[in-house]
Amino acid sequence: MSDMPEKENQAELDKLEDTLHEAIGAADKQQVEEIVDSISSQEALRQVSRMEPVERDNLISLLEPQTAAELIEEAPAELAVSMMQDLDSSVAAKIMEELHTDTQADIVQEMEPEDSEAILSAMDAERADGVRMLSQYEPDTAGGLMELEVFSFALSETVGSVLRRLVEGDDAFERHRGQHPYIIDDSGKLIGVVSLRDMLRNRRAVPLADVMHPPLSVLPETTQDELADLFHENPFLGIPVVDHAGILLGVVSRLELAEAELERAEHESRARQQISDELRSMPTLLRSRRRLAWLTSNIVLNIIAASVISAYEETLAAVIAIAVFLPMVSDMSGCSGNQAVGVSMRELSLGLTRPADLFHVLKKELGVGVINGIALGILIGIVAWVWKDNGYLGLVIGLALSINTVVAVSIGGTVPLILKNFGIDPAVAAGPLLTTVTDMAGFFLVLSLATLFMPQLLS
Repeated sequence: MSDMPEKENQAELDKLEDTLHEAIGAADKQQVEEIVDSISSQEALRQVSRMEPVERDNLISLLEPQTAAELIEEAPAELAVSMMQDLDSSVAAKIMEELHTDTQADIVQEMEPEDSEAILSAMDAERADGVRMLSQYEPDTAGGLMELEVFSFALSETVGSVLRRLVEGDDAFERHRGQHPYIIDDSGKLIGVVSLRDMLRNRRAVPLADVMHPPLSVLPETTQDELADLFHENPFLGIPVVDHAGILLGVVSRLELAEAELERAEHESRARQQISDELRSMPTLLRSRRRLAWLTSNIVLNIIAASVISAYEETLAAVIAIAVFLPMVSDMSGCSGNQAVGVSMRELSLGLTRPADLFHVLKKELGVGVINGIALGILIGIVAWVWKDNGYLGLVIGLALSINTVVAVSIGGTVPLILKNFGIDPAVAAGPLLTTVTDMAGFFLVLSLATLFMPQLLS
């Protein structure tokens, strides 16, 4: 795929997008391949994330396995799985064989067992067994992070053997970047490691046994934190992984660990903001369910906060029952909006969304907003009804929260794109702007609805 500059011409991209849809519809394999090769991987992934599942599967099936694999390697985990899981098993197997082994394992772990097994059964038996083995390990362990492709040599080989593979540009060597040459015996047991510097300082006829050093290795169960400590203490390009018998299984590269550390930090940051690992290419009901898992828990905390205000009911006017729920409506709507902000920020950073996608994002968020708004409105409406023994109060509060939730997710999803379009950092400005708007909308909705139903509220 092309390394086209970030500020790609919008008109050209829009034209290419239309042409790509037409080529997929016509099953024009050559044109599809040419279009994907002509755009950046980031833009290609943005196109894929916007496609309906059937069209996306047709696109992946039309691409050469190597091209499809390159695209999947660049995709976020959730999107990578969706790009593979509904493909014909024979097509998916060819693509799977082009992926790095750690990516293969990640995809298999996220798929349904019957779907992953159908793909593995269509693969080369030895490679499939390797993927099955890797998928047994937890993702945040050495076994889950390692690659099976190892730059290994027999003890009987010489310095020249290694240098020849380097000079000849062995295709497999591309997969061994970030590794030292590892020395194994006839049984596959790791017995040494050789530095490239030592090889260059010796004659080609020198046996590897004369220049190798004792290896530092880890077991598959070694945790990500322990690996980070080892890399911090040692200037290694990679650390070999061995089983309890010392058999070399794979290698964890410094780059792979760094990517895993970054992904974990991002996941923890999203968790603190109550944002799941979500993309808008996921099914609406799945996205709604993931967000509701966070939002419903907030109702308990807001009831506690509202009870403090409720303690002063006797000193307030007749509308006090409404005032008790004002912070709940604004805060719950703000939580919904912040989730939408987080998803937009993530998709912007991944290149899956850009300011021109404003109406596409709005449409996607409206679906989630309506579902979550109804669910939360019913829940808080019942709480208000039971707590204050007034069904009209429950109706006012529930309806206000439902509408404000739709407003909040619509604003939260689109404001980062608008700010980005005007050159304003959305990470700084989106949160405060969302909070202000949702508070104003929440207060307006509650008080205007209360005014409409005032006779029933006071009866």
